[in-house]
Amino acid sequence: MEKLQAIKGTYDILPEDAVLWQYIEQNIREICELYGYGEIRMPVFENTALFARGVGDTTDVVQKEMYTFTDKGNRSITLRPEGTSGVVRSVLEHSLLSGALPLKMYYNITCYRNEKPQAGRYREFRQFGVEAFGSSDNALDAEIISLAVSFLKRMGLKGLKVNINSIGCPKCRAEYNKALKEYLGGKLNELCPTCNTRFEKNPMRIIDCKEEKCKAAAAGAPRLLDMVCDECREHFEGLKKNLEIMGIDYQVDSNIVRGLDYYTKTVFEITSDDLGAQSTVCGGGRYDGLVEQLGGSPTPGIGFGLGIERLILCMKAQNVDIPSKKTQKIFVCNMGDNAKTFAMKLTDDLRKLGISASCDNMKKSLKAQMKYADKIKSEYTVIIGDNEIETGECSIK
Repeated sequence: MEKLQAIKGTYDILPEDAVLWQYIEQNIREICELYGYGEIRMPVFENTALFARGVGDTTDVVQKEMYTFTDKGNRSITLRPEGTSGVVRSVLEHSLLSGALPLKMYYNITCYRNEKPQAGRYREFRQFGVEAFGSSDNALDAEIISLAVSFLKRMGLKGLKVNINSIGCPKCRAEYNKALKEYLGGKLNELCPTCNTRFEKNPMRIIDCKEEKCKAAAAGAPRLLDMVCDECREHFEGLKKNLEIMGIDYQVDSNIVRGLDYYTKTVFEITSDDLGAQSTVCGGGRYDGLVEQLGGSPTPGIGFGLGIERLILCMKAQNVDIPSKKTQKIFVCNMGDNAKTFAMKLTDDLRKLGISASCDNMKKSLKAQMKYADKIKSEYTVIIGDNEIETGECSIK
């Protein structure tokens, strides 16, 4: 019979590894509570139209990477490739924007993309993200970046770089797309087939293409940052000032575009040299048109996504002190039927007192029980026999 294994691009989190994940999840909850963000949990799958409209049908995610299938009701369903679109759908469906603004939420979810697995990149991956709606103030942009930086520092990471850019609003981006098409118009034969299809509809996606020949063709292209309108430039300058007030070092990187169509104005990435080619730990930005695009009233928004697998790679590369698995406090060994019954009751009583304990349920010999207690690194071992039951006393080792 063929041996069954995890599907390529997925993996198991074993008990000895789960301690680290629980530690990260605990810190996610704590940092978000400090910043006033509440948790939201969304379905793993959504209508495909949500991502085509939200993420953008010219992006690599929609064109190449989504897990899409037709269900028994003949509906097109997609496993979520990212978190923001699902959050916006939920916000609109439950009329959350009618409450206090800004609305601030976070999530810790699994996402799915059918791409080539590599270090820190999987087909099923875990993502911590935050989203805030209702404010166009660049102070909120700075707060979001501050939250991400504070979390990463809390996790023990050093040497991180905060890179920011502005990709403007639809008005100034339309002018940029004209200039970009003029530049790329004579280079269509140097672009990959996918980018050739993007040329008319969304040429800015070409800047974000991972194909080496497309990167070379776009290397001398005009910079969007040089062409943003006065309002977008003022927003960006305000963001830089707020980051400086917060003491957050940053670099302006005009090449940051981000791979999803909904971004406007501020985009940012936090990178680490310890991750090699896949250096981005966290990325995000503003998406002021997404709520309206998905059927709501015009509402500004901003957020980020942070890959947990890449975070762990970075923690290990920097030799961050990672918590170890908690050991069993007490293991109760027993000899004989009466002792077994007594050991079960004693173990149950200890657990009710909040003390982690277990006893033999494999009918092992006393010697085998002692070996098992040693293997699980139990802090203390108690031996129960007829004499201990009679005297009401036992020794603890």
